[in-house]
Amino acid sequence: MRTIAVIPARFQSKRLPGKALKDLHGKTMVERVYERASQASRVDRVLVATDDERIQDTVTAFGGEVVMTSSEHESGSDRIAEAVQELDVELIVNVQGDEPLIDPAAIDAAVGLAQETPSAIVTLQNEISERKTWLDPNVVKVVSDSRGFALYFSRSPIPSTWDDREGRLVQKPFKHIGLYVYPKDVLMKLTRLARSPLEKAERLEQLRALENGIPIRLKSTSYDSMAVDTEADLENVRYFLSENKNANSTV
Repeated sequence: MRTIAVIPARFQSKRLPGKALKDLHGKTMVERVYERASQASRVDRVLVATDDERIQDTVTAFGGEVVMTSSEHESGSDRIAEAVQELDVELIVNVQGDEPLIDPAAIDAAVGLAQETPSAIVTLQNEISERKTWLDPNVVKVVSDSRGFALYFSRSPIPSTWDDREGRLVQKPFKHIGLYVYPKDVLMKLTRLARSPLEKAERLEQLRALENGIPIRLKSTSYDSMAVDTEADLENVRYFLSENKNANSTV
């Protein structure tokens, strides 16, 4: 199946403006993400979708492929939909532009499941081992059915009980890892839909899919994302890179 990974990248960011061009040990964040996505064996092509000429120039300079898109998009999936609408592809991987440590094996794992699950979106989940992570509203949690399809995503701690009276874990909680693989027709359908009530309430775009009957399949992974939203996140990634120059795949 023809598969393209698209990295939506914009310059304006509320908490960390210009983060796509922040330096991470001699390379910009967008270059780091591009390199990692390019290492995925099940991806045929990697593309950056942006509305900013500075990002366009940066990607061109390091030899990457880039396409300019509208500045009016409200979400990364909207930007990706514009970028791929005329392309002959079957699967589209949404690789977040603020994940400079994204594991290529995690991408391959998600694409592999997507190839087996037609008409569904595929995304990743990682088991939560610490209660404070489960309680953190900045960490998106997900619960699934017995077949591995998502039931709900929330910033609240779900399921609502961590342990029983004896202090034993009631149910394994999972963190959502924000990488998505869409069949092209599903992505186009999703981005034509209006923002849904639960999407607005939780500020989570994937709930638009669930509210409109689009299934989301979950792939468990040991990979844990290190997204960059703040200066502190940026420093954490810089430290990780300095300490793990030859870090291996974790999936």
